[in-house]
Amino acid sequence: MVIRRRFRSILLPLALYLVSGVIVGYFVLHAHSGQRGLEAKREIKGQIMALTAELNALKAQRAVMEDRISRMRDGSIDRDLLEDLARRNLGMVHPNDLVIIQPGDGD
Repeated sequence: MVIRRRFRSILLPLALYLVSGVIVGYFVLHAHSGQRGLEAKREIKGQIMALTAELNALKAQRAVMEDRISRMRDGSIDRDLLEDLARRNLGMVHPNDLVIIQPGDGD
């Protein structure tokens, strides 16, 4: 009878600590590497930084385009811009222009 009480007094707390340790380990593991864990948070922050950089580049490109469009919309069209667009789209050059052809230039 004494042996059973001693066995229970050792085994019961040991089993309790073991079960609670496994449960805590489970939650710690998922807090670190789960779907919403620390590693996922780092990946999401990296994606946010990349997308923010792309957004800033697109905003700068849009500002340049809006500037060019605003110069064309006014009552007086910017002649240099119009001439540049016409030359680029039609593939023509002015007789006084110096043309340098570079190899591998697909434009």
